[in-house]
Amino acid sequence: MAAYASAAAAGSSPFNPSYLFHPFNPRHLMKYTGPKARVVRSLGVNVFGSDKYDKILQKKSYGPGKSPKARAGRKSEYAQQLMEKQKMRMSYGLTEKQFRRTYDEATAVKGKPTADVMRQLLERRLDNAIYRAGFSMTRMQARQFASHGLFMVNGRRVTVPSYRVREGDSITVRPSMKSSPAFPAILESHDKYMPPQWLKVNSSAMAIDVVAMPDPEGAEQVADMRQIIEFYSRN
Repeated sequence: MAAYASAAAAGSSPFNPSYLFHPFNPRHLMKYTGPKARVVRSLGVNVFGSDKYDKILQKKSYGPGKSPKARAGRKSEYAQQLMEKQKMRMSYGLTEKQFRRTYDEATAVKGKPTADVMRQLLERRLDNAIYRAGFSMTRMQARQFASHGLFMVNGRRVTVPSYRVREGDSITVRPSMKSSPAFPAILESHDKYMPPQWLKVNSSAMAIDVVAMPDPEGAEQVADMRQIIEFYSRN
């Protein structure tokens, strides 16, 4: 909160006092169990993927609170970096601890831009691969599918959503789960969906082949990764 105080002293306007009990607050966000619409409106983007949040943003594009004008003003550098970090973290459905660990792993890789490595690590998650392949409506649903063991990697059941896939891996729906009533509607809604080039998808066989490593440029672009790197490098 030191950065928040210094920003206020400098005369900038990071967040209003309700920030202390706001879903944005890094001290509360991991435990936040309130309305997801509040988070979406706070961030200004649909980080959960469901169409209903797009409709909410269209209707109320300003942040939550009684007066949208009261929340207007120039954000401090810290506040903007925090916002970008939360956008990316919540898009992938990670806790702060998981997201920070991903950053630490990315910084340990030498010879490659940290931002590119971090994007690739996030994309390689099993739940993200399921989502990117079009076998779920949202990453949250993909995480549920993975944690309940609906998918196998190279013939072995995997129940860890954070499992990192690699080039050459084969991801398939468990035979006993192929008749699940959840999949027909999902596949129908993704009839014209084009998965990223690093995944080869066979919808009829309910199979995904990882044919390459994810391209950082094709990763989630919901936030400015440069500002996320700066946020962690100063903390």
